[in-house]
Amino acid sequence: MEIFVILSKIDPGAFANSKEFKAAAEEVHRAIEQECPTLKWRESYALLGDYDVVDVVEASSKTELLRAVEIIRTVGKASTQSFSAIPWDEHLKNM
Repeated sequence: MEIFVILSKIDPGAFANSKEFKAAAEEVHRAIEQECPTLKWRESYALLGDYDVVDVVEASSKTELLRAVEIIRTVGKASTQSFSAIPWDEHLKNM
């Protein structure tokens, strides 16, 4: 499994209120569980800055990651950036 970081910026005006936002977040979670069964969510954080959310996930392939990202984009009404991530200790061992 490879580790990835997904940064998401929710489209302004995408949701009329917090109930719509929470419902969309739940729908994103359900869709990813169903369509990306081997993807493992490690952590998620709300951000104060250029992006609204950061998710750290483990995916068995880049194809699986791309499917999850497409769900976030379409259902979550967000733009995203995703990156491969290497644990720092592992990075240092390989130097």
